[in-house]
Amino acid sequence: MHRHRELCERAVDPLEIAAGLEAHGVTDRTAARFRHRDVFSLAEEMYARVPRDTDTPPERRPMPAASGPGGGWAVLALLPGALCAAAVAGVRLTHGQPRLAVAAAGALAVALGLRVALRRGPLRVPLGTTGRSGTWTCWLLAYALLGDGLVAAGLADGPEGPWPLATAPVLALALSCAPALWCAHLLSVRARRKLGASRGLADFADSMKPLLLGVFALYLCALVSLLALCGTVLDEPAVSVGAVALGALLLLARLLTVHGFPHAPAVVLCTSALTETCALTTVFASRLPGCSFLAAPVRTVTDAWGPGAVPALVCGTAALLLLVHTTRTLTRASAHARPPGAT
Repeated sequence: MHRHRELCERAVDPLEIAAGLEAHGVTDRTAARFRHRDVFSLAEEMYARVPRDTDTPPERRPMPAASGPGGGWAVLALLPGALCAAAVAGVRLTHGQPRLAVAAAGALAVALGLRVALRRGPLRVPLGTTGRSGTWTCWLLAYALLGDGLVAAGLADGPEGPWPLATAPVLALALSCAPALWCAHLLSVRARRKLGASRGLADFADSMKPLLLGVFALYLCALVSLLALCGTVLDEPAVSVGAVALGALLLLARLLTVHGFPHAPAVVLCTSALTETCALTTVFASRLPGCSFLAAPVRTVTDAWGPGAVPALVCGTAALLLLVHTTRTLTRASAHARPPGAT
């Protein structure tokens, strides 16, 4: 009680104490030393023992509700996709110098729309969370738009004329902002329900793993469907494995950041962006006299699986690492003690 007095005094619910104890390394085995069957039971007694100004009963209160669809974020989630669709249409209908201006304006509008959409709702980053994930995210999206074409052109002694654009993956990723927000909302609501019904940390973790993987799979299904739709409409390759891997990577990184774990996503996103930059740089550096060996790794990969293999390998590996980290981190009670975005 003395060690965790500050936690107990500011807690508004025994569940918040249980999550805080878990974050400090207290387990069900530790609670057994104090003659309690689990951390939740220990937290209820600690909550009851702390003196308060008002006489509040120690029974469990319902967890605070997540921001529902009526809050406006569900409508704002459609904004990035709508702006990106308008930008793609403008790029395809213009040529020459106006096309460059439309592309630049469209990119700025999509970035602002994405910022507005993510400032509210279940993917809102808590105040005080710092990091440079946004810079690396922009680079990864830029590579999805230009990277494959530049790699292919660089290996073929190009490019000649306008840079080739892969608009379908970027449009699908922008449209997938809506299902990402809705999936995050579903995860948040169901996690707090399970937190209220659980009687132990291990019980909560076991119930969270299938929920987390199910929500992740649901988003991937939505992204694949959008990729197929955008590819058909824009007459481009239907489903890009690299775009699927990138979407998975960005969703997992955002979920971890929202729940208070920004370090690992920032490191993984930075490493992925730098790896893609290195691959692109070696392709064009190999055109210098005596430096043809620099493109050997990228050429080997692209000869076997095509230019899209580079982002697929980079983002796929990064997403897999983050998925393992996510299943170990977001299955803890302390990650869901408060609504996403709470301070």
